[in-house]
Amino acid sequence: MLKKTILTCTVFAMLFIINNDLNAQQMETSPRDGAYDRNLQQERVPIAYPHLREADVFWQHRVWREIDTRQKMNLYFRYPNQYFVDILRDHIIENEITAYSAMDDRFTDVMTSQEVQDIGAGTDTIWVVDPVTLEETQEVVVNEFNPESVIKIRLKEDWIFDKQTSTMIVRIIGIAPIIQNVDEQGNIRGDEVMFWVYYPDARDVLAKYDAFNEGNYAVRLSFEDIFEMRYFDSFIIKEVNVHDRRVVDYATGVDAILESDRIKEKIFNFEQDLWSY
Repeated sequence: MLKKTILTCTVFAMLFIINNDLNAQQMETSPRDGAYDRNLQQERVPIAYPHLREADVFWQHRVWREIDTRQKMNLYFRYPNQYFVDILRDHIIENEITAYSAMDDRFTDVMTSQEVQDIGAGTDTIWVVDPVTLEETQEVVVNEFNPESVIKIRLKEDWIFDKQTSTMIVRIIGIAPIIQNVDEQGNIRGDEVMFWVYYPDARDVLAKYDAFNEGNYAVRLSFEDIFEMRYFDSFIIKEVNVHDRRVVDYATGVDAILESDRIKEKIFNFEQDLWSY
C-alpha cells in the first residue's frame, strides 16, 4: 500500500513538473501582446431583440444594400490583422456558423464547409524551367483564399414600424460577402456572392470580435455593434417590388445613385409623416 502511494505521488510530481515546464516554454515563446490581458471581448453577448408581434407591425419594407469595404468609413472590414470575411469563413469551416448557397437569398440550400473553403481558392498548373537542364516541367500551385479580394458586403434587411412603441426599427436578416471574380489573365469579370449567412445566428460570434477603433484602441466596438448601430456607409441596390428588379436593371450611373437616395428618403419620410406638430 505504501509503495502504491509513493508511486502515485511520484507520478503526480512528474506531471506537475512537466506541466510547469510546458507553461514556462509557452510563456517564453508566446509573450503577451499588450500591457494587460484582454478577456472582456470573449465574455460579450449581444443584446437580445425585443419581441415583435405581428399585430404590432404597422408598416414594413425590405431593402438590399451593399457596403463597399474600400471606402474610408468601412476600412475596419479590411483591417489586415483581422478581415471580416475571415471571421465568417473560419467559423463556417469550424461548423459554428451555417452558410447558405448564393443561388438565392432565402437561406434554402446549406453549403458544406469544404464548399466554402473552395470559394476563391484552387490550384493552377504552371510551367517551370530548370535553371541547370533548361527543361520545362509542370508544377501544381495552390492558390489560397485572399481576403483582400472581398470588396463588398451585401445586407438583406427589413425596416419595420412598430405601432406599439411608435418606433421605426431595422432588422438585418442576412449577410453575404462579395468577391471580385478574376480570370486567369487577371481581368476582372465582375462581382460574385460567396455565400449567405443568417445574421441572427451569427450575432453571438460577431459580438466577440473587435472592430478597429482609430480614436481609442482600448475601447473598441464589436462587429455586432457596427451592424446594430449602423456604423457603416452603404447604398441601396434593391427594394422589394412586383418585378423583383434591382436598381441597376432600370438605372445606371448617376441615376442609380439618385434612385438609391430616393429609396432612403422614402423610408425616412414615411416615419416623419406619421407625426404631426
